[in-house]
Amino acid sequence: MAHVLVTGGAGFLGSHLCDLLLQHGYVVTAMDNLITGTTANIVHNQGNPSFSFVKYDVTEYLYLRDKADFVFHFASPASPIDYLQYPIQTLKVGSLGTHKTLGLAHAHGATYVLASTSEVYGDPLVHPQTEDYWGNVNPVGPRGVYDEAKRFAEAMVMAYHKAHGVDTKIARIFNTYGPRMRTNDGRVVPTLISQALKGEPLTVYGDGSHTRSFCYVSDLIEGIYRLALSDEHEPVNLGNPEEHTILDFARMIVRLAGSKSEIVFCKSPTDDPRRRRPDIGKAKTLLGWEPKVKLEEGLVETIEWFRTKTE
Repeated sequence: MAHVLVTGGAGFLGSHLCDLLLQHGYVVTAMDNLITGTTANIVHNQGNPSFSFVKYDVTEYLYLRDKADFVFHFASPASPIDYLQYPIQTLKVGSLGTHKTLGLAHAHGATYVLASTSEVYGDPLVHPQTEDYWGNVNPVGPRGVYDEAKRFAEAMVMAYHKAHGVDTKIARIFNTYGPRMRTNDGRVVPTLISQALKGEPLTVYGDGSHTRSFCYVSDLIEGIYRLALSDEHEPVNLGNPEEHTILDFARMIVRLAGSKSEIVFCKSPTDDPRRRRPDIGKAKTLLGWEPKVKLEEGLVETIEWFRTKTE
């Protein structure tokens, strides 16, 4: 059985990735320093002989006793609240962590998959965003620690591919939602759902005309898996191309949650992207992948999971 290392394996996406890999018969080692991840996300795999967890910071010297066939580098704070609280750690895991995990993949002859982000496009001047767009990022703004960490990580991955022949993949992940998101992580889905379930006002930035595209977690993880098995080395967008204004999204959450919360407007954060929508033509062609879960269907599942956390 092939052995897989998943860094950030106790996080939202990392834990779902572990589940899918176990379902496909892989032996999985999840690694996480638990700054933003939690063992609650992986406790259901306790006792599975094909699964193990190591609490470790991947920016330190990295050693794995058993040969790895795949390395998925998913470790990183991923919400504005997190990377504003942990700016140095965010930069280190995107730089040193990427370097350490690439070195491990090189030594083991493993396939390497980087969890990059749509944030490499910054506040885009091209819409929808295609993989050949270079982005519009403020490197010294409050979001720069995350955006530039991921941009550096992509450069490092391509360098290892070209210089050392490592079989590398780069997934540019757009807004993803689903069970296991932290209720207080500051991103739009947990924030609005938590507010709706508590009967609190839903806070919408600006006039609510900002847009996002939301992909359900099971769809995203399937795309990641297909990318890992592909022959593609250049970045690939993974997300849902269905675009929604945040105001319409907030209204949908109020309705699906059966909430009586009102919607209030507040000032937008610095450098908050105005529009976000992936062009997934490359993923469709190369991977035969596109999202299947409708937004309302995924939100119902997510709201019910959040309901168990707020009761």
